[in-house]
Amino acid sequence: MGRIKILLVDDQVLFREGLKTLLDARPDFEVVGEAGNGEEAVRLAFQLRPQVVLMDLRMPVLDGIQATRRIRSLIPECQILVLTTFDDDEEVFEGLRAGAIGYLLKDVSSEKLYEAIHAAARGEYFLLPSITAKVIAEFSRLPRSTPHSIENEKILSPREIEILRLVATGLSNKEIAEQLFISEGTVKNHLSNILSKLNVKDRLQAVIRGRELGILP
Repeated sequence: MGRIKILLVDDQVLFREGLKTLLDARPDFEVVGEAGNGEEAVRLAFQLRPQVVLMDLRMPVLDGIQATRRIRSLIPECQILVLTTFDDDEEVFEGLRAGAIGYLLKDVSSEKLYEAIHAAARGEYFLLPSITAKVIAEFSRLPRSTPHSIENEKILSPREIEILRLVATGLSNKEIAEQLFISEGTVKNHLSNILSKLNVKDRLQAVIRGRELGILP
């Protein structure tokens, strides 16, 4: 993969300038454009075709949730990472429902931000543990579509269940590898098997499906 093309969307000019300086300093990223509101973001996304959009939520003219929905509709291959100050439950869920592939707060570390951009460019969900906890809590309030049974647990191997439970806490592949004393490549292989066995496309869907089947508590 070459340099990841990124569009920055935030109504705070100073924040955008700082973020652009931070990202452009890396050889693997290229900031191709900046937008100060959601309407401008939709226009630039269609024009510039970035791989990843870093999207604020509370902006004038058109908010980030509506902009995310429009961009995902017009350019499905463009991935949206929400980058905002707020982690209100409703905004988290609305952002994800609109099609965002990740949700970050502006106090996130630079290393986590880089990791999230790479994950988004690969089409992988990226949620911080605090956000993952909100998502899991929300789904925990919903009734299971499939009753829990020992047979459901046999869908995955013990190691796969262990990894899925760590994914549900919001850990990255690297962090899971460090915790289990295995390689990151091994974690990726296990995750590929988990997605295949559960017939889902990404980590978040795997966690939701694992909860529905009773594999996750």
